[in-house]
Amino acid sequence: MDHIDVPTGTNWAAFAGAAPDLASIVEERFGGFTHHVLATLRKDGSPRTTGLEVRFLGGELWFGMMPDSLKALDLRRDPRFALQANPGSGTEMGGGDVRICGRAIEVEDPETKARYTQEVEPPEPFHLFRTELTEVVRTHVEDDKYLVVQVWKPGEPVRTLKRT
Repeated sequence: MDHIDVPTGTNWAAFAGAAPDLASIVEERFGGFTHHVLATLRKDGSPRTTGLEVRFLGGELWFGMMPDSLKALDLRRDPRFALQANPGSGTEMGGGDVRICGRAIEVEDPETKARYTQEVEPPEPFHLFRTELTEVVRTHVEDDKYLVVQVWKPGEPVRTLKRT
């Protein structure tokens, strides 16, 4: 396998500490629906999108997956992902459009998986991934006039771009 240079990220707790207002909105958007859209990279480098349930527990953003699911195999091969919050029904998009990018690292430690299982009660067996965030983006409309894009990256303040 070729070496893939992937930017180092940070966990959910570090993001929430650095950008608490944005983190609160992002977590609320993901909490509004059960299923979201995960993008991974196939063997040939093309994108794959699939549904996924996510959990925010213990300062981490977790992905649990069925054994040998294609998305789990994709992440084992190349940990980069993009996660899009379910926009909900209709066009109102309360809270805006939210996306998280980063790396998913498989957790095989039995103690960590046992703690996750106690909290979530997933069907077993399962793959468990913790995430390292490399970017969080929220896009929303303000005052029915401005398109506002907020972008956070590790080690940087939240950038806000506003256009009409």
